[in-house]
Amino acid sequence: RTPNKIRPSRQCGEKGVVIPAGRSRSLLQLHELAGLGGKGLGVPEVVGDWLLNQGNDAALDGLAGNGEVQAVRGVSFEVKKGEILGIVGESGSGKTTLSKMLLGLISVTEGEIDFQGKPRDISNGKKKKEYWKGIQAIFQDPFASYNMFKRVDSVLLDCINMRGDKNLPKEEKERLMTEACSFVNLKYAELTNKYPFELSGGQMQRLMIARIFLLKPNILLADEPTSMIDACSRATILDMLLKLRDEINMTIIFITHDIGLAYYVSDNVYIMEHGKFV
Repeated sequence: RTPNKIRPSRQCGEKGVVIPAGRSRSLLQLHELAGLGGKGLGVPEVVGDWLLNQGNDAALDGLAGNGEVQAVRGVSFEVKKGEILGIVGESGSGKTTLSKMLLGLISVTEGEIDFQGKPRDISNGKKKKEYWKGIQAIFQDPFASYNMFKRVDSVLLDCINMRGDKNLPKEEKERLMTEACSFVNLKYAELTNKYPFELSGGQMQRLMIARIFLLKPNILLADEPTSMIDACSRATILDMLLKLRDEINMTIIFITHDIGLAYYVSDNVYIMEHGKFV
């Protein structure tokens, strides 16, 4: 696949964020978002204690009196339908914390998140499940992304049930699961009754993409989805993500520490350092 061509763009917002032309629909907006990281004995787990050893003021400013770390500070951006937005930063810069805040797995201490033009509401379990229909994630470690005692069939069936097709005939469910596996070059007949630990890392990550194919969310958070798999599988995973974007016009927030990779796959790229966009 050749790198994305340079597209016409327009400027938006006070900070001059570049947004591709033709995508006027705002899908997700963050307004001065802030959130806490780990708790400990006054050592910033997310920012990294090497910063404290150097006497870095930014790290010290991130500490609260009870040992909490302000891992994300004043982050604002807007992402459009069908856009691939890259977020690049070193380990401990707050990238994963930001993605967990977007997923609703970590509480937001300051700021607002607007989803599909409205303030996000995940105040109870039912609203969270409804929100997760529109935003899903692929995480860095495929071995930590599954319940290892739940068969592959159950993993895919959960996706069908979550999207509201629980009452479909068994044959139709199997057809949907077979189609999803075929999309990522897996054979459903060979996976049925298997457990995730019986698959390779590349197969697990492709199965995660098969889940996304079934759910068809508006936004996919891809948090370093290729960093723990071999080079051959890495190229395959990237191609599948881009193909998925093209087929269902899905927005992808691509989080990585590799700026070259982010430049290759993204329409726009943000650099994150010490919890802020720089």
